[in-house]
Amino acid sequence: MTGPGGGPGLPGRLAARGPRTGRGRLLLVLLLAAAVTVFTATVPLLRGFFDLRVYYGAVHTWAHHDGRIYDYRVPGTGYGFTYPPFAAVAMLPLALLGRTAAIVVSLLVNLAALAGVLRVLAGADWRRHGWYRWALCLCLLALFEPLRDTFGFGQVNLVLLALVLADSALLAAGRGRWAGVGTGLAAAVKLTPALFIGLLLLAGRRRAAGTAVAVAAAATATAAWVDPAASRFYWTEALWDTGRVGRLDYVSNQSLQGVLARLGESGRPLWAAVLLTLSVWAMRGRRAVAAGDWEAAFALTGATACLVSPITWVHHLVWLLPSFAVLVRAGHLRIAGALYAVLCTSVVWLWFDDASGVGGFLGGNLYTWISLGLLLGLPVGQPRADRPPLARSARATAHAPSPESPATTAVPDQSGASSSAGAPAAATGAAEAAAGAAGRSPSSEPTGSTCPAAAKPQSSSARASS
Repeated sequence: MTGPGGGPGLPGRLAARGPRTGRGRLLLVLLLAAAVTVFTATVPLLRGFFDLRVYYGAVHTWAHHDGRIYDYRVPGTGYGFTYPPFAAVAMLPLALLGRTAAIVVSLLVNLAALAGVLRVLAGADWRRHGWYRWALCLCLLALFEPLRDTFGFGQVNLVLLALVLADSALLAAGRGRWAGVGTGLAAAVKLTPALFIGLLLLAGRRRAAGTAVAVAAAATATAAWVDPAASRFYWTEALWDTGRVGRLDYVSNQSLQGVLARLGESGRPLWAAVLLTLSVWAMRGRRAVAAGDWEAAFALTGATACLVSPITWVHHLVWLLPSFAVLVRAGHLRIAGALYAVLCTSVVWLWFDDASGVGGFLGGNLYTWISLGLLLGLPVGQPRADRPPLARSARATAHAPSPESPATTAVPDQSGASSSAGAPAAATGAAEAAAGAAGRSPSSEPTGSTCPAAAKPQSSSARASS
């Protein structure tokens, strides 16, 4: 596999630097897997599947004890179900399971969603990466803090990411008939993915946007039919009470509102920051879709959603994964590696107790600055030669995009970029650069596990750990 300049692509360069024999590669993978297992089991610790406990308890109370969804609280805490009512309807199968079975199902569902995400990001030639590169990719992804927390909390972020990415794959393959269904379902489960409907409008995909709105509305109406009182309470009261989710100034909230809350600001500064961010997203997103660069447009939308959401816990930052694929494909390996390394270190927890001063402002909000940097600096406007722009003109009818996957995007103006690196290349390239950028292993960084357990790891007054 070669890059645009005719030289070996990123996977080829990594393979050349690593072991050349099958036995040597297997040994390296086993050693990395062991190191990752030790790291995830001892340094960050698991999060006790806290969010899964919320889902499980709320659904069981609702289904078996005639309780109300939003009245349930995890024993010993003040935290309960915070998603739209359709999320509870979608999670009703949990009512048939015991706690252990629910944990197993959660892990399997998240693994399946991760496989789907990697399949889309890797592109049509994903088989060419081989077991060795995929194994390296999984080892490196296991260090990614947002991904660790998604599995540890039993969260749904990966499932939503997979749903929205499924739409992007349909659009890129020219099979837009069902595009929008995944985005609509994701927006009905959680409000953050609704921004991707705006992306569909920017891209001129009015049918897909209409489908997404229709699916979200139908799902919401179904939930209202199943439990009218819960729907009434959520849309009139719970939605507007951000305090039910957690403290806005908690260090795990890496959104713009979290930054301003830690500064003691709100109101006009927040709205100004959100509107400015959305304006930048619209401008850069329009440029990306006009050039047919769907991958960058999607990545920009993910970063923007993390910034403008009132609360963006660390595990929500799995929406940044497509950005690393775009960076690596554009040849910015060192930048991708440095940013990825930071997101593996749990470094923001250094400012858990006190985020005041210049150090707290810069370090305690570091993940927010990464999201902002991706929004401002992610390469856009680099379309594949064989794919027409996504934006549609009134004078000309655009042909369907090439069925070739986004991961094989050619980058004519980046002579050092790999044309088909994909997700395994993104993760392995990030780690290769991270080794030089970080200068030390992730396990040497402080994490939320160094303090006693909190009532709710992501929003309580104690450091996030279980």
